[in-house]
Formats: sequence, C-alpha cells, structure tokens
Amino acid sequence: MTDAAKVVAVTGASSGIGEATARRLATDGHRLLLGARRTARLDALTREITTAGGTAAFQRLDVTDADDVRAFVSAARERYGRVDVVVNNAGVMPLSPLEALRTDEWDRMIDVNVRGVLHGIAAALPAMRAQGGGHFVNVASVGAYEVSPTAAVYCATKFAVRAISEGLRQESTGNIRVTLVSPGVTESELADSISDPAAREAMKTYRAVALPASAVAEAIAYALSQPPQVDVNEIVVRPAASAQ
Repeated sequence: MTDAAKVVAVTGASSGIGEATARRLATDGHRLLLGARRTARLDALTREITTAGGTAAFQRLDVTDADDVRAFVSAARERYGRVDVVVNNAGVMPLSPLEALRTDEWDRMIDVNVRGVLHGIAAALPAMRAQGGGHFVNVASVGAYEVSPTAAVYCATKFAVRAISEGLRQESTGNIRVTLVSPGVTESELADSISDPAAREAMKTYRAVALPASAVAEAIAYALSQPPQVDVNEIVVRPAASAQ
C-alpha cells in the first residue's frame, strides 16, 4: 500500500467498467469495497484481488435503494475507518425509440442512472465533509454531450449525471473533488439490457469498434492519482478509430 492509498467504494462492480476499475485500483494499493446485485461475481472478483495481494471486500448493493446505498457506504467506513472515493458507476442502457413507449425501461434508467448517483452522493457526502475531504467519480457517457435515435432517455440520464457532477463541483469548497468520466463505446454488458429488436440490432454496428473497459479504468485511476490541489473535472474517452 502506498501513502496515497485511498478507501474506494465502487458501484456496479460485478462487470464491465466497474470490474475493470476494481482490478486497476487494487494494483495502486487502494482499499476497495465493491457493490452490485450479483454477489457471486463480486465474490470471485474479491478473491482474485485479495489473492494477488490487494485489499477488497464486497457487499450486495441495489443503487436504486437509498437505504441500501447508505448501508454500503457505512460498511466501507466500518471496515476501513473512512471513505475517500465513491465511484458511481452502476448504469443500464435499454435503448428504444420513444414511440415504443417502454415506460418501465425509462423508469429503470432514471432510477439506476440518476437516482443511483444521487444516492451515492447523499450517502457519502456528509462523511467526506466530516473527515475533511473526498472524491466522487461519476461515470456518464458520451451520451452526456450528444443525443442519438433510440437513446433519448438514456442520454437524458447521462446529461443529468453531468449536470449533477458540475453542480456538486461548484458547491464544493475545494476539499471535495468531482470527476465526470464519459466513455465512448466500451466493451461491457450494457447492450444486453436492450429489449427493442431494432435498437439491439443497430447497437451491433455501433459497437463494432469499442474501448476495453480497462481503458476507462485507467482514466479513473489517473483522476484519483492527482495531488489534493488538482481536481480533474471531466474526462472523455473514445476509441481512437471511432467517430462516436
């Protein structure tokens, strides 16, 4: 463990960017609490990290449940004595045209992608204030900057994450750092949640060129590695061969 090691709570850690971030941050000596609904995957990842000499634990987490998120952050503090970083990564992306009226999927995106981030902030911000500092890393998307067909609601949720992150940054007095990480097309299970047949087929072409999740994890590690007086506010990471 280095002098710069932090206590990091990662949501959505059972796959994709969250899983890659856990692996990457463990190599820097950070102490991790990993959260997601799929505990078997979390268990396997935690074992992998600890076997390699890292420090990690896990807890089942549903980010749509504010009490669950509070318990998750409290568990990090109880285990490690503090919480320095919350990586609000959990997200879903069931794309569809608005005229398909998949209102249940709209609600799910709002609950996970927006309320999940707010729950993470609400759970950790008082503790960070009390301990004199902290860092929120909110994972958005290039969809926070542009809108495409079938992605109106998804992009709206990511625009919201961007706005929330900027608002939190402006309200902070320097001891709470805020980083928005917006990946382009990334290898993950996000597209698996698309139930609309046309949108699912279109996504195959859209995702033909994709970043490995480890590239986004590197961006997160970079933001965390900066000295306390440096706040990396926004990072956009795209595949070099893609216009998206």
